[in-house]
Amino acid sequence: MDEIYLVSIFLFALFLLLGTGVWVGLALFGVAYLGLEMFTSRPAGDAMLTRIWTSSSSWTLTALPLFIWMGEILFRSRLSQDMFRGLAPWMQRLPGGLVHVNIVGCTIFAAVSGSSAATLTTVGKMSIPELRKRKYPEYMIIGTLTGAATLGLMIPPSLTLIVYGVAVEESISKLFMAGILPGIVLAGMFMLYVMAWAFVRPSEVPEISDRMTFTQKLYESRFLIPIIVLILLVIGSMYGGWATATEAASIGVLGALALAALQGSLTFDAFIQSLLGATRTSAMIAFILMGAVALTLAMGFTGLPRALAEYIDGLQLSRFSLLMALMLFYIILGMFLDGISSVVLTMAIVQPMVEAAGIDLIWFGIFIVIVVEMAQITPPIGFNLFVMQGITRHEMGYIAKTAIPLFLIMVLMVFLMIFLPELATYLPDSMRTTRS
Repeated sequence: MDEIYLVSIFLFALFLLLGTGVWVGLALFGVAYLGLEMFTSRPAGDAMLTRIWTSSSSWTLTALPLFIWMGEILFRSRLSQDMFRGLAPWMQRLPGGLVHVNIVGCTIFAAVSGSSAATLTTVGKMSIPELRKRKYPEYMIIGTLTGAATLGLMIPPSLTLIVYGVAVEESISKLFMAGILPGIVLAGMFMLYVMAWAFVRPSEVPEISDRMTFTQKLYESRFLIPIIVLILLVIGSMYGGWATATEAASIGVLGALALAALQGSLTFDAFIQSLLGATRTSAMIAFILMGAVALTLAMGFTGLPRALAEYIDGLQLSRFSLLMALMLFYIILGMFLDGISSVVLTMAIVQPMVEAAGIDLIWFGIFIVIVVEMAQITPPIGFNLFVMQGITRHEMGYIAKTAIPLFLIMVLMVFLMIFLPELATYLPDSMRTTRS
């Protein structure tokens, strides 16, 4: 079992480096160098530099810092306050009341941020004080917000889908289209959970204090118009075939700057801080991607991905069994690594298995994102748990406990995706048909 031997060495070296506190990118570089030196005759330095330069010069990757910058600009605008004013009149009449603002707010901001952390922070700073003031239960406020913020990973523009698309060489625009319907369905399932809570525990739902007429609701909805126009520009330009993902990101940045300027929140300091924030995040992701490219190269030279794919194929696992094994694998991996690191670290091995099983790579990208979303709210390294702890100062265990129902809903969503794959493939297929 040479492939098991190689996997053991790679994993031991990787987790040894990660366990000692080495940055993820550096750990990936270290394992790649070790693999090339020990198991191949290739000159490690030259091979890694050539492959890294080729991959880093990809035009597709330019969408990544642009979408990050768009999210940073909007994060520093008055978007959160405007979203609450526009959403609250429509949400308060639903069973569960204003808790739905957490979910719908996260869904809307996810469509312009691409990051679950940015979504959680932006929506949290507007909804938590308002919901507490209206005496909603703390566990519902924290749990729904922590779970719904993971929609930032799925609903386009998704940073995780960009990274996945580059790793497997799939169209970013098609992946973005694939994430729309599953994202909306998952948000709807979260809202059904809130409604079920309201029916089971009606005494915990505060009374509506300020009732509005339909005309008043429409008037308050004017605050949602700018963000909805921005979403339509970004997503619509890609779906209509007028813009690539990178061009749509440029449109998004210009739109975010215009929106912030109209709100009066585009100060020189906010502009510089948004640039610095986007630069820091982009550099971190780029470093991880370069390390992953080096590791992919090393694994390719050792023949490990092909050998593992043949080994898995020899086990004669059904498609369903393979997906269940991968779901468990990514949930466990996500307990220790962030979503992007999990994706880039494993694609060199997982992609051949998935292709050998005849699984569509576009569909699999959405499957991966849902599972990575679960990992965002699982201790000990669930990233959303840390962000929520920083906002509320609650204990990590308490936050994780409140998010358990939403974790289970995501598990249900995985099964729904398996038995109804058209959720992820319908829009990309129709996009392909429209262009042809």
